[in-house]
Amino acid sequence: MKKVMLILMSVIMLIGCSNNKSKDATQEAGKNTKVYFGGDILTMDGETPTYVEAVVQEGGKIVFIGGKEEAFKKYPKAELHNLQGKTMLPGFVDPHSHFMSAIRMVEQVNVAAPPVGDATSIDEIMKKMLDFKNEKGIKDGDWIVGWGYDQDLIKEKRHITRYDIDKYFPNNKVMIIHVSMHGGVLNSKALEWANLDENTPDVKGGVIARMPNSNEPAGLVMELAFIPIFEKMPQPSDDEMLAILKEAQEMYTSNGYTQAVEGFSHISDMDFLKRAAAEKKLFIDVISLPAFTEMDNWLNNDKYVFGEYNNHLKFGGGKFTLDGSPQGKTADMEEEYLTGGPNGEKHWHGNTSITREELSKLAKIMVDNNIQINFHANGSGAINDAIYAIEYAGITADKDKRPVIIHSQFQDKEQLKKYVELGITPSYFTNHTFFWGDVHIKNMGLEKASFISPIKTSREMGIISSNHTDFNVTPLDPFFVIWTSTNRITRSGKILGMNERIDTYTALKEITTGPAWQFFEEDRKGKIKEGLLADFVILESNPLKQDVKYLRENKVIETIKEGQTVYASYKDLQVD
Repeated sequence: MKKVMLILMSVIMLIGCSNNKSKDATQEAGKNTKVYFGGDILTMDGETPTYVEAVVQEGGKIVFIGGKEEAFKKYPKAELHNLQGKTMLPGFVDPHSHFMSAIRMVEQVNVAAPPVGDATSIDEIMKKMLDFKNEKGIKDGDWIVGWGYDQDLIKEKRHITRYDIDKYFPNNKVMIIHVSMHGGVLNSKALEWANLDENTPDVKGGVIARMPNSNEPAGLVMELAFIPIFEKMPQPSDDEMLAILKEAQEMYTSNGYTQAVEGFSHISDMDFLKRAAAEKKLFIDVISLPAFTEMDNWLNNDKYVFGEYNNHLKFGGGKFTLDGSPQGKTADMEEEYLTGGPNGEKHWHGNTSITREELSKLAKIMVDNNIQINFHANGSGAINDAIYAIEYAGITADKDKRPVIIHSQFQDKEQLKKYVELGITPSYFTNHTFFWGDVHIKNMGLEKASFISPIKTSREMGIISSNHTDFNVTPLDPFFVIWTSTNRITRSGKILGMNERIDTYTALKEITTGPAWQFFEEDRKGKIKEGLLADFVILESNPLKQDVKYLRENKVIETIKEGQTVYASYKDLQVD
């Protein structure tokens, strides 16, 4: 009898211990489990808007979507996160920007025109740079770098020259980066440093502006003439960049992005990002697109593994830059620019950075090595080269290789038919309609300008696309992207391409499901769906319930990456 009692007591104790362990495990799981409810939760899962009452995340992934009461019942120990009437969507997915520029621009001065900055004349630009020099304690002989100037948006309506800068900075090396990021203006000290003078020959595929009736460099250098100068510029050390990496990522999270793209990565950039990942300094996903110019260094190099994440870093695909910018008149066009070239050239079609034959050969090597190919192509001529290279590489739509044409501004409907045939996916740039729509009308005519970033036509043809900021060419603001794609209003108030305006839900797809698909991550992010990452953005207002005229006035309240808050706009937003 005693033996039986001892056995029963042992069983009871074991059951009790098991129950305690189960409770402990549940309580521990509860600490890592959150239920989101109390507002509009837009899943972005489907061709039409779908809402759910509640979402549960656990361990950084979405484990439940559905009714609020069911969520509470199924996860009784979960932390409750009341949206308080706000709207939750999947975290915004950056289709294309320049993450390394975000890091470096922390130590540069914004000389852009409104609404990006407040400089509207050359003198204002110079004064902002002088203030920056004094504020930062920059000594004579050191570099001063500004970014964002646009000759079409300043009072003088011309490019800055070396002598404009020299008046203010006779003893510093100065570079003012053009808004396109495809060129810049150097003062005399910087030109001397760059070994660029009246004896320097013109560079094929580049622009070296000259003073009137002279061979003397005026200061403006663009495209292939600019790249070696930019690459030679002194850079902050890796330790210095690591120190400001958090601030750079917060530029993205404060705008609701849980992913950033480094859109043209040199080996030095790749190595820095690898170090940042190894030291666990990245708290959002960063996709790096290595530059084709250094392919011999990264292709089939075990140091650089493509297509998989390591501590939030992924090397995505190779990047080709085929031409320049239409606002800088360096995009490669089939047709002549109506206003000539950037230095007054006649019969001007723009620039190409690589021959079609060389491009095709390199693209095929990438594809044969299972590397996704990405092309910067603005003009119709560059787009033709990209299409040719994609065909040469043996790609067709059924092979699902998803080659990306970034910007894809001045294409036509015949080229879009090729997109369908080859499975090309464009990453559009509707911010151009506001920032440079009036300039495009002047340079290329109303009809052609009206068909830039034709998202509506592309979607009707079954093409999946995205819509980007090209930061820091334009601000990271996602609401501006949504507003430009639904309104397509120029600075002067014209509607540019009324037939290409899209509805708000489609505009949201362009910064959620579209880019996720382009990066082969449709089963990882871009939707609120069970099994995907718990990447969310909480907005002040539901964009689908706003008048499209006011979409740009919305605000990000909170950004959540894999269940963890990485940005909150105010401290009052607390869990219950």
